[in-house]
Amino acid sequence: MGGPETSPCAGFAGVRQDGVIRLLGPVMVLCQEAQMVITVHRDLFGTGQLIKAADLSLGPGACQHVAVNAVEHTVTFAAGLHECGTTLQMIPDSIVYSTKLNYNPSPARNSVILRTNPAVIPIECHYPRKGNVSSQAVRPTWVPFISTLSAEEKLAFSLHLMNDDWSAERPSNGFQLGDIMHFQAEVNTGNHVPLRLFVDSCVATLTSDRNSSPRYTIIDFNGCLVDGRSDDTTSVFISPRPRQDVLRFMVNVFKFAGDARDLIYITCHLKVTPAGQTPDLLNKACFFNKAGNIWSPVEGTRDICSCCETGSCRLLGHSRRVNPSSRWPGRQFRRDVSFRHDHMVREVDLVVGPLFIHSLQDEMEPRKTPQDPEENPWMALMLAALAGAVILVLAALIICKKPQQPHFVSHS
Repeated sequence: MGGPETSPCAGFAGVRQDGVIRLLGPVMVLCQEAQMVITVHRDLFGTGQLIKAADLSLGPGACQHVAVNAVEHTVTFAAGLHECGTTLQMIPDSIVYSTKLNYNPSPARNSVILRTNPAVIPIECHYPRKGNVSSQAVRPTWVPFISTLSAEEKLAFSLHLMNDDWSAERPSNGFQLGDIMHFQAEVNTGNHVPLRLFVDSCVATLTSDRNSSPRYTIIDFNGCLVDGRSDDTTSVFISPRPRQDVLRFMVNVFKFAGDARDLIYITCHLKVTPAGQTPDLLNKACFFNKAGNIWSPVEGTRDICSCCETGSCRLLGHSRRVNPSSRWPGRQFRRDVSFRHDHMVREVDLVVGPLFIHSLQDEMEPRKTPQDPEENPWMALMLAALAGAVILVLAALIICKKPQQPHFVSHS
């Protein structure tokens, strides 16, 4: 652990002076690697009146002092960066730990009056987001320690249908057989270190329950777009990616045979890994290249896609994770976020749907209305009766207008 003299951080309790932060002289903050040390002079207001050490506390947790120097009239607090209610804030260049020094005067012995006002003094320690605060050089083997500090922040996953040129979200959820669906998976990494997004699996169902039957698998085996292996499809991942935290793929429109509902729900399992982590059998985006008749990765070597043909995508010592299905309220998007500590992987299930699928035959068939005779037997009877009445009226008119035969009288 490096001492505060070499610690590349800054503490704030008001005015900064030559690397040591002071508030009108009485408060000094030292930002160390794992803690902050606050030294307070008991002449806090510069009036010559010494305050009581017991009237000082640190943070919402009201942590007490650790030392009192009777000679120098100082009170010292020492607290870990995550103790005493300290808050963490990420800004573009720094990690900021904030707390407050509280002064709550108590009445003197046998007195009911106060002669000073309460005071709250903001305390901050700023740490650079690049590198570490130790005096010893450390070369991280995975991610710098500053990225670990932001690991508790939530990631915002999304899965959208896009228009054909990927410029905007598709406004309609209706398709015809023969169309191509354009999906864009994305994660908002916020203050995280760069992350790479993968679509681990996708399944189509008639309901929002991914375990319902029937179901059709689009992506399987930890990132294999198996739908593109069929002879009648051109489903692929789009390579290269626009960004590491975005993954696009196209799927030929389909519907479940023999079902009159003509709709589907698509549930996809998304996950992220550090962008610097090499893609492997469990973290990949592979599609079948029809031109070369071979499985190809969006990034990484081709050997990570070889298991897409056999369906045995395992790493030695790993077993495939089975995700329990959960239900969430909501019309289009549902999510279930979990956390894996082995590679700090964040995962989520998202549902898109319902998507309405129409065939060309459906569009060409005339639509029957309730007024069609085939659909309304009473209307047919009424039309038949009306036709009969018209016939009778016409017959009567014909009979009435028929000319009479002339009557001849003979005279003998």
